[in-house]
Amino acid sequence: MLTILISAIWLVAFVWLAIVVLTLYCLAGQRFLSPTNDLRLTSSDAPLVSILVPARNEEHRVLEACIRSILAQDYGRFEVIAVNDRSTDATGAILERVAGSDERLHVIEGRELPAGWLGKPYAMQQAVERARGEWILATDADMIFESSALRTALQRILAAEGDALTLIPRFEAGSFWERVMIPAWAWVFLMFTLFYRSNDPKSDRAVGIGGFFLIRRAVLDRVGGYEALKDEVMEDARLAERIKHSGGRLSIEQAPALISTRMYKTFAEMWECSTKNWFSGVNFSLPFALFCVVSMYGVAVVPPLIAVGSAIAVALGVRANFFSLLLVPAALIWLFQVFVMAIVSRHSDVSPVYGLTTPLGLAIMYSMLLDSSIRISTGRGVTWKGRKIYERRGVRPPRFRAAR
Repeated sequence: MLTILISAIWLVAFVWLAIVVLTLYCLAGQRFLSPTNDLRLTSSDAPLVSILVPARNEEHRVLEACIRSILAQDYGRFEVIAVNDRSTDATGAILERVAGSDERLHVIEGRELPAGWLGKPYAMQQAVERARGEWILATDADMIFESSALRTALQRILAAEGDALTLIPRFEAGSFWERVMIPAWAWVFLMFTLFYRSNDPKSDRAVGIGGFFLIRRAVLDRVGGYEALKDEVMEDARLAERIKHSGGRLSIEQAPALISTRMYKTFAEMWECSTKNWFSGVNFSLPFALFCVVSMYGVAVVPPLIAVGSAIAVALGVRANFFSLLLVPAALIWLFQVFVMAIVSRHSDVSPVYGLTTPLGLAIMYSMLLDSSIRISTGRGVTWKGRKIYERRGVRPPRFRAAR
């Protein structure tokens, strides 16, 4: 039994060594989109871009700073369409105040949700109906834009003759829980994009980031617009897949120098947002979700606990030889985790010390996945900004409807 246990831990250690290599490989291949000095698109004859901003209950976040950063773009020709999505706070008043000082901002008071629609897709649909641009930029109300962000993105996509471009922002981490969770989330996303081969035109897999998703209007219309995504909680990911499946040219790039966001400030916000999305992220497959939870706990959470327990046992002289044989591979696993998270988190200014909390971050993340899976599978639903999503009596996930 001892031999089997030690062999298993060494096997996991080699798995983590492979993960280190894969992570370094992914990071080496990343492209970072930086501001350009090319000012050709600052003129008034640039293609018209419609920037869509859905906003619901954003009073206590960065809504005004977000809108003003968008209006400060040095791109030559754009309009901003913000939808006050049935907010119960001062979101509408903030939008109207900013609109009063800049005619490029158009504020829409969101209509009541029709049957079969989720909140964000319907807000985006209302914005698209108002949009006049040949390019659509979907964004979120918690994004902060550098002044050259839109111009740089347009130059990039026009040069590549692309149909859609989605950018990964800089993720701000201000609290303890953010510093624990964001590196873990960033690493999982990095591995996800590797195996999905998102930038490979031969792959039909795709990733979309709702905070910055630039799309040709003709392509958006071709794939059915937001009406085709009306029951999708992760409408950005599903939109990216539709674009790739239709033969569209989609690319995803890192852009920490152009856009940034602080997605949540409290642990409660973090849990609410994650449980809303995580089960959708595994395509509402309960068996796959359970496999992810069990396997991640087995390879990422349990070994560091064994390392700590073995270290204490060795220090106390309790069966020192037995625990010393466990300590080395378990400690190596933890060390590999610290290294991986330290290099992944460097763009969020998270101290490498937080790499020590990797088991905690991954444990919480996959607990969120488990909670999300159970709530949605059983029809209890999840909550997002005061709305219930995927309740048994409401809008159900597409996969679940197809199974009935």
